Formats: sequence, C-alpha cells, structure tokens
Amino acid sequence: MRRFSQRNSLVTLSDINITPLLDLAFVLLIIFVITTPLLEQSLELKLPKGGRADRPINERDFHTVEINSRGSYVFDGKPLSLAQIENAVVADARANPNLVLRIRADRATPFDLVFQVADMCANNGIKVSFRSEPRENKR
Repeated sequence: MRRFSQRNSLVTLSDINITPLLDLAFVLLIIFVITTPLLEQSLELKLPKGGRADRPINERDFHTVEINSRGSYVFDGKPLSLAQIENAVVADARANPNLVLRIRADRATPFDLVFQVADMCANNGIKVSFRSEPRENKR
C-alpha cells in the first residue's frame, strides 16, 4: 500500500477546477439573454403607422390592453377575458380618476375586437388611448 504524506495531499487540494463554474456562468448568461426580450413585450404586434412619439408620463395612470389578430386579450401582461379586463379596469378607475386605458392591436385584428374594448371603456367613463407606431419624418 502506498502512503501519501500530509504535504502531498495539501498540494493536490490547492488546485481548484473553475471550468464547471464558468460553464454555469455562461448558461445563466444565455438564459438571461433569451428571456429578457420576452419580458419587454408580451404579444408580437405590428402596430399601424401614425401619431407621434411618446412623451414622459406617469405610468400609474395607464393600463394596457393588447389584442392580437386571433382575438386574444392581454391586460398588463396577463392573458384575460374581456369581462375580467372590465372588472379590473372599473375597479382601478374608481381608485384613480386619471386612469387611461391604452389599446394596442395588431393591424390584422378585426375591428370588432378593438371596438368591444373601446365600447366597454365608453360605458364605464374610462379614457382610451389607441397606440400606433410613430411615422418616420421624411424631410
């Protein structure tokens, strides 16, 4: 049997392999790079052209409803039905009289789906803002 001295065992313990640590760091970096764009926008929409660029606003006064071409509603990043959106918006409008509902709809969305949200806001006295892509200035 071979015996190791105390000195040899300390030498072998002083070498730390950092390759697994680097692998973990790169995997986490890749995960963050992939998921960050998904957090910024919930639906892939092609907004119509028009309007002007946004100016600084108070975000607590605004809620956003997104409507895609298949008729799915997303309220502030959460998929909800129109009735659930109405309940949430009416409750928030009671607490905040400056509330404005932004409506973002894909170009291919049937107008009826957009009109249902606008009509719901009109019936409850909620201000509406339709969102579009700003036009490019060609001067």
